[in-house]
Amino acid sequence: MPERVETADPEGVDYGWVMQMTFVVTVTAGAVLVAALSAFVTLPTWGARASFAIRVGAVIWIVTAMGAYYYEKNIRAE
Repeated sequence: MPERVETADPEGVDYGWVMQMTFVVTVTAGAVLVAALSAFVTLPTWGARASFAIRVGAVIWIVTAMGAYYYEKNIRAE
């Protein structure tokens, strides 16, 4: 019987899992962090608000992606 399409046996890092976890964690935790950090900054216009959210969100995204990659490569892969 052929192998099901939904299954995969990645060798090394499962990049699909890393991308999914990066997205989920960034959206859930990132929204809270951006909202909390925006309380301490004066953002008078919508452009300033959008720029702040993009700048802070980018940092959160990178940190989350690196953390998910590290977790997948060193801890989950074992």
